[in-house]
Amino acid sequence: MKNNIIFSDFIPGTLVKCPTQPSWGTGQVQSCIGNKATINFENSGKKVIDLSIINLEIIENAN
Repeated sequence: MKNNIIFSDFIPGTLVKCPTQPSWGTGQVQSCIGNKATINFENSGKKVIDLSIINLEIIENAN
């Protein structure tokens, strides 16, 4: 897996970004089942992401 991130890190409410799609903005995990995560991005809406293919970055300290 990429960057030592395991799929269980993507719990609902986690904030993420997609480095290859910066125009999507910040996303919030809605659900994650297996390697598929449903993310609601601020600029592009809801997307289902295959975490084994797309490398999302978890936003740390997103206060």
